[in-house]
Amino acid sequence: MLNFLKENEKQWVENVYRKLESKIEKECGRIGEKIPYIAENGRYRNDMGESNIAWWTNGFWGGLLWQLYHAAGKPLYMQKAVQVEERLDRALNGYENLDHDVGFMWMPTAVANYRLTGNHDSLVRGLHAANILAGRFNLRGNYIRAWNGDRTGWMIVDCLMNLSLLYWAAEETKDPRFDVIAERHADTVLEKILRPDGSCNHIAILNPMTGELEALPAGQGFAEGSAWSRGQAWAVYGFAISYAHTKEQKYLDAAKRAAHFFIAGAALTGYLPLCDFRAPEVPVYYDSTAGACAVCGLLEIAKHVPELEKALYEQSALKMLMAMEERFCNWNEEEDGILGMGKAAYHEEGEERQVPIIYGDYFFAEAVLRLMEKDFFIW
Repeated sequence: MLNFLKENEKQWVENVYRKLESKIEKECGRIGEKIPYIAENGRYRNDMGESNIAWWTNGFWGGLLWQLYHAAGKPLYMQKAVQVEERLDRALNGYENLDHDVGFMWMPTAVANYRLTGNHDSLVRGLHAANILAGRFNLRGNYIRAWNGDRTGWMIVDCLMNLSLLYWAAEETKDPRFDVIAERHADTVLEKILRPDGSCNHIAILNPMTGELEALPAGQGFAEGSAWSRGQAWAVYGFAISYAHTKEQKYLDAAKRAAHFFIAGAALTGYLPLCDFRAPEVPVYYDSTAGACAVCGLLEIAKHVPELEKALYEQSALKMLMAMEERFCNWNEEEDGILGMGKAAYHEEGEERQVPIIYGDYFFAEAVLRLMEKDFFIW
């Protein structure tokens, strides 16, 4: 257990872990070889491996299983995680539907497998994905382009998390070009997306020939100039990841600035993060997935700051995790999905829906395991 936890907090964490591990084991039996995304009425009915093998969330179920395999050592978790990784070969070989999110897909699957088992096929998959990501780098604008189609000048804050794939590839191959691309993209996010007050834009549209900023549209938040909470969480954790790999102080400072904005926003609503911190008071839309990712980012920041600074990040992370567990978690082992009240985008179709989403469960589990010092650093 991390040493800042009090005795009653340690007991709480241990209890949550027991429930988490027990429920995921039951889900493994129900899900079979499916790649889950959103639980509908208590069941993962849709198999993303069939409906959209290149969907950006398809690595999180595998990542959750590798985290639990590392913590509990049960062969079932490895078996199911390998199934996900092997199914993703169709996306890797198909190529044309892949975009900037290959890090989200292959860091928690192939790279996690390689780190834990040394599997050579997993190494090859990870390096293949890293080269795809590196190939999306715009040399004139110093950014990794987002999505496909006519969006050649688009970059998004989410891609900060995908940079871990490039940092890993640089370390594995001893080829600095991967590091250079990752750092240049992070620098452009720092310049174009992170605002002076610590809030973030989701999207920046640049001139792909010059790199000049052309627009800052709303993206998945409420409106232009608002503060979409999951984008904010990507910045908190993403900049912390860049610092962990590079030890460049500017990235830790950026992570802290984004974290302070997130903490302040979440504190106003009982540490239950809204979908957008600058949305109207009604209707109230939460996004637990933003909270779970931010918790992991706050705990990562706490690793790298002086002792007197740690409490802000550690205590805020714990308060958020405990609040979400109390209000949003479903521990019924006969139903799929754990962390409810996730929201993919503020204005998405069916916006009344607040649902369990697989990446919310992944980051929730990572946070719990990190408090127990049973996680491994996937990113």
